[in-house]
Amino acid sequence: QVQLVESGGGLVQAGGSLRLSCAASGNIFSLGAMGWHRQPPGKQRELVASIGTYGMTNYADSVKGRFTISRDNAKNTVYLQMNSLKPEDTAVYYCNAEQLVDDYWGQGTLVTVSS
Repeated sequence: QVQLVESGGGLVQAGGSLRLSCAASGNIFSLGAMGWHRQPPGKQRELVASIGTYGMTNYADSVKGRFTISRDNAKNTVYLQMNSLKPEDTAVYYCNAEQLVDDYWGQGTLVTVSS
């Protein structure tokens, strides 16, 4: 089993920045791609960004140029730097990690962007 713990969410004004962190622990051998998804109020969960083991990244069009995903393999941690935040970025942000055929999720951290 892999445990994922997110941190860094909170309330920020539009135009501000936040940095989310997600630390993986437990049986973390062969940890693969990691990423961030979000679920806005009343909407479905959507991919925000993902990063492969060797650093290849993928972003949702809505966050390109504003968000940056990175990972520290030595610390088994993935980060999401969020700049120029907009009210529509308000959501619960979930970290996920792939391990072989399994997919693990964190509990989520709330990001609220006020206008």
